[in-house]
Amino acid sequence: MRITKKIFVDLAIFMIGFGLVIGIVFPYFMLMMGIPKAYLLTFPFALSCIVAGVIVGLVNIILAKTVVGSKIALMADKMSLVADKIDQAKTFDQLQGCNEDECRLEIDSEDELGRGANSFNTLLKALADALSAEGTIRSFTALMSNQIELEALTKGSLTYLLDFLKAEAGAIILERGGEFYVASSFGIKDANTILTNPNLWKFFEKREVLKLSLDKDLEIDGLLLSIVPREVYSFPLLYKEVPLGLLIVGATKEISERQLQTLEMCIQSLSISLNNSITYDQLQKLAANDPLTGLYNRRFGLHRLSEEYSRAVRSQMPLGILMFDIDHFKRVNDTYGHAAGDRVLINVAKIATMAARKGDFVIRYGGEEFIMILPGAGKKDCLFIGERLRHMVEESVVQTAEAQMKVTISVGLVSYPEYAVEDEHALTKAADEALYLAKERGRNMVIYAP
Repeated sequence: MRITKKIFVDLAIFMIGFGLVIGIVFPYFMLMMGIPKAYLLTFPFALSCIVAGVIVGLVNIILAKTVVGSKIALMADKMSLVADKIDQAKTFDQLQGCNEDECRLEIDSEDELGRGANSFNTLLKALADALSAEGTIRSFTALMSNQIELEALTKGSLTYLLDFLKAEAGAIILERGGEFYVASSFGIKDANTILTNPNLWKFFEKREVLKLSLDKDLEIDGLLLSIVPREVYSFPLLYKEVPLGLLIVGATKEISERQLQTLEMCIQSLSISLNNSITYDQLQKLAANDPLTGLYNRRFGLHRLSEEYSRAVRSQMPLGILMFDIDHFKRVNDTYGHAAGDRVLINVAKIATMAARKGDFVIRYGGEEFIMILPGAGKKDCLFIGERLRHMVEESVVQTAEAQMKVTISVGLVSYPEYAVEDEHALTKAADEALYLAKERGRNMVIYAP
């Protein structure tokens, strides 16, 4: 029942009214106790009883306002402080301190006021957790939006998420062409051992968060220790319900439910970014690679050659070029068909990649013609690699349903600066002339530019 809009005013009215009633009733109560009327039914005594009742009511309201009102006022002040901070804060960092003593209420009673203070602190913690989660998601999304290269994206996102979870180890495993590969890992001695786990495909196909049970303990490199994780989780990376891979996390401490909820939101952002990055990576390869052999195509390969030539000129380091093509390749197509011819091209491309050194690269120059770029290779190196390539091709066999095919190659080579040229075009022309000379002299041979 309310009289005014202020609870303490209502309380004062009720308590003073109650005091008045007590003051009026008290003399009659004393009569019932056997006190003579002469002492009780007098105006001064009745007035003093009424005044005493009013005073008791006033004292009670003062005490109530002092004891209870101060607690409620403190709670109201804290609420106002939190509201002001939320209203004035422009960044999440400006709100982080609000979960400390500045905003929390001290719980010093076990009654309704204590429950109210506890509820306020619980609400404050929930707010801080929500703000923390929002800040984490926003920061992670900003990180994702600044990365498009797959390697940088997976490495940066894995580092961020492990730091957020306070986890010691993890890996991002992606699927490509029906096989898994480790895109990024941290804190694991040999991340490729995870790929041998027979349960990996089960987790991938279930598309749900699961605790991962490895056949062997996941070893985590500490400072000087090898730590066995308390928990290992597998999180699916899905884009429009299509599985892209898995996030594997190993931690020595339990991951909270709140962290898992925040991580789920981050993974949604990661999955979108991964899909974009994988698409970008595929487009880059389509733009740079020959679709049949997987080697660099002519346009991209010659651009790389220009870069390597400029580097060789600046550093005064040698640069070798091997230009080779398949002998009598038209005869292969005419005899066995173009499908067989494609298999021969693929086989030669594969052998050329195997014959190349680390740092070398091979270009499909056109048709059955290829170029191998050899940074740091002088004439002697070029002759050695050219002969090795020629022998490897000559000894290889391409099996078809109809026959076993064997082909040979002719190789023309040149090396800068032993062969003085003005630019990379002249270097390519010199290698082409050497190749033409090898053809004239009978094929299946290696010729250095004259």
